[in-house]
Amino acid sequence: MEELSDALTRQRQEEQRRALRALLARPLIRSDDPAFPLIRRHAATLRDWLAREAGWHLQSERDFVRLHKRPADLGDPTRPATVGRGIQRKTFNRRRYALFCLLLADLERGDAQITLGRLGEGLGQAVGDPALAERGLAFSLDHQEARRDLVVVVRLLMALGVLLRVAGDEEQFLRRGLESDVLYDVDRRLLAALLVTARGPSLVALNGADAELDLDARLRALSETFVPDTPEGRNRELRHRLARRLLDDPVVYREALDEEEAAYLANQRGPLLRRLQQATGLVAEVRAEGLALVDPEGELTDEKLPAEGTEGHLALLMAERLADIGPEGVTLEEVETWILEWQTTYRRYWRKSACEPGAAHGLARQTLARLAALGLVRRQAEHKGGRILPLPALGRFRVGSPALPEASDNMQPDPQPDLAESVTDD
Repeated sequence: MEELSDALTRQRQEEQRRALRALLARPLIRSDDPAFPLIRRHAATLRDWLAREAGWHLQSERDFVRLHKRPADLGDPTRPATVGRGIQRKTFNRRRYALFCLLLADLERGDAQITLGRLGEGLGQAVGDPALAERGLAFSLDHQEARRDLVVVVRLLMALGVLLRVAGDEEQFLRRGLESDVLYDVDRRLLAALLVTARGPSLVALNGADAELDLDARLRALSETFVPDTPEGRNRELRHRLARRLLDDPVVYREALDEEEAAYLANQRGPLLRRLQQATGLVAEVRAEGLALVDPEGELTDEKLPAEGTEGHLALLMAERLADIGPEGVTLEEVETWILEWQTTYRRYWRKSACEPGAAHGLARQTLARLAALGLVRRQAEHKGGRILPLPALGRFRVGSPALPEASDNMQPDPQPDLAESVTDD
């Protein structure tokens, strides 16, 4: 009976680990997802753990589960929403995010069914608001570029399950406009679960004290939670912030932590990492410059290196070259020069469009964005020089010259270090 009890305990812990990993990878999971029954089965345990360790709320409904995941770094621009895959992948910029939010407001007031043309007309009316017009936001179905933005936003809503296509085709609408409209069903329950804030946007007033807030301050106002002014309350908030960064970010550098976070991590690193590892199956990698929770299975990441295709090969080449660059970094023009060189060397292996004249500029920006999302490089602001600075974790891609040791009967090969010499152990 004891062996049976141990086996059942291990099975329950493994199921909870798989359910938690699914939530971390996909914070919104519908009932048709294979992980949905597992999450529902262990919802109470998961809800308690997430609230205790990260301060995140788990919403469990009959037909979906939603992890209300708030990022620790509200200024991180490296992981925008995307639609599609490969060269067809479309990335969200600030304009598309603004249209996305306006569409959510329109759908909230709308009916159970709606057309793509009606959504476009609603956007056209919404951007007429003086506050939006002053900031340069414009939209008209007469322009194909605007219709393209609308289609990208709608496809994200379809991927989330908020919209279900009933009839029509978005590509035809893109080419022909209202002559080829598309009809959708609206899932209002999922729509209501999309917004994750601690404070409703309408409570951040457009006049009064909040009127003077800039974008960063408004984002902080949306996510601020009450923290009791006690040692226990402050320590709990520090634990939540660090856990969110470790679970969400590819690497946490010590230089990015404030004084309180660094002090808490120095004292509580062992217990904190142990709890996160046991619950998620991630492996802690601790270095002098920072630490990371690494996924041996590679499931809990938006970007991967190595990766397949032209973009993956280019990212590996650039990571290796940047790893040999000093802390002063390089300019975007230098990176484009490297790509022009590689276009000649690897022409027979890369896709044709990647070797066309003028492609180097787009490839450089796309690849650098990928490396930045992995915490391997940082782009300086233009007013600070706009240089690309390598970060310590990039050292794992440094390739040294091979050297044969002198022969010795008792010699054993040294283990290959995970990171380069610049990333040292504590």
